[in-house]
Amino acid sequence: MTYMDAKPRILVVDDDAGHLSTLETIIRSWGYPVDGAVDGETAVTAVKKTPYDLVITDVRMAAMSGIEALTRIKAYNPSLPVLIMTAYSSIDSAVEAMKAGAYDYLTKPLDFDELKLVIERALEHLRLKTENRDLKRKLYSRAIIDDIIGASPAFKKLIEMLAMVAPSEATVLITGESGTGKELMARAIHANSGRADGPLITVNCAALVESLIESELFGHEKGAFTGAEKKRDGRFMQADKGTIFLDEIGELSKVMQAKLLRVIQEGEIQRVGGDRTLKVDVRILAATNRNLEKEVKAGKFREDLFYRLNVVNLAIPPLRERVEDIPLLAQRFLNIFKEKNRKKIKGFTPGAMDILLKYGWPGNVRELENAVERAVILALDEFIGEKELPLNLAVGKEAQSVKEMASPALGGSLEEMEKEAIISTLRAVAGNKSVAARKLGLTRRTLYNKLHKYGLDQ
Repeated sequence: MTYMDAKPRILVVDDDAGHLSTLETIIRSWGYPVDGAVDGETAVTAVKKTPYDLVITDVRMAAMSGIEALTRIKAYNPSLPVLIMTAYSSIDSAVEAMKAGAYDYLTKPLDFDELKLVIERALEHLRLKTENRDLKRKLYSRAIIDDIIGASPAFKKLIEMLAMVAPSEATVLITGESGTGKELMARAIHANSGRADGPLITVNCAALVESLIESELFGHEKGAFTGAEKKRDGRFMQADKGTIFLDEIGELSKVMQAKLLRVIQEGEIQRVGGDRTLKVDVRILAATNRNLEKEVKAGKFREDLFYRLNVVNLAIPPLRERVEDIPLLAQRFLNIFKEKNRKKIKGFTPGAMDILLKYGWPGNVRELENAVERAVILALDEFIGEKELPLNLAVGKEAQSVKEMASPALGGSLEEMEKEAIISTLRAVAGNKSVAARKLGLTRRTLYNKLHKYGLDQ
């Protein structure tokens, strides 16, 4: 139910008809919608049919005891609060009810002022639980679903894994090609963790100068080296009580790998030029576009560090392996850039979307984002067309289409293979150019241009 829209609905259960009627009247006078049930069986059935917010039940009833009704109600809806009414002589039953999951118990004869307070307290508890659950859902929605777009099976599986690992303290290794969104994943993990209120410090290991990387990560004391005019905290100390994201971890030297391993094992650092160790409370996330297992076998990456980092592996699939996500991503980027550039663009023409779907995207999501931004800037109409997209997208799509259609036995130049693929396809579809264009992965206009180029339009 929505607490802003309606009063909580209460179910009262008592096989004493007079007492049941009195309770219904009193609770209704407090402004709550209320229903009555004369036995436990009826109550269980009612709960399954109506979304009640609170159940108040007597513990002793002939047909079904309040304890049994409580147990069955909790089995159906564990979050539904249940209040138990019991006589002073049946306190043991009240204790049993609390063990079975009752929110609280009241002794007969009832003190109605106390009843009102307990009802309000139970409903407030339910409200807070509901708000907390909704807040968590909004958190995941904001940090994962809104920023990380994907509907393909592979990507959904990745997000499910991310949602499970984010609240933990596990070290996570994020792998994937350049441009797949590894840093975005790291931000989502941090935002949905218990460290979300702490800092997230990002370090691009590939951009750090080898001679200064130790100082950058661990800090240095004054006078530790030429130019060290004052003491400085490194990135690990800056990330204390938060998360550090080590991007392109595969670029670290073997010396730095050994020092990073010590940080992970001991939870402590030592500043350059310093003689004492400092404790740090940091969760480590790492990312790489390299195959670290191969790097280990080649002797370029420490095996012990690899296993320390690879507690959980999130492997982001390249964009070409989740083509279903391209329209969603393209529209998301379009919405962002049309607002930024104050353009009134509704979407993509079918031909433009066909090019986006057929292209291989070696630069992955980052390349798609750049292509859409360029298209938005160049677009003059309400829909982005083929001419607004970068030329290499269409060329790449056509080359891929020809490659797929041409037989390896043809040999010869790319143009010869392309011409033979067009001829073979036209024969196969009885000269239907629209069908041929689709099979070749070309737009009709592009096909007609190629027919003219190869003298096939006679």
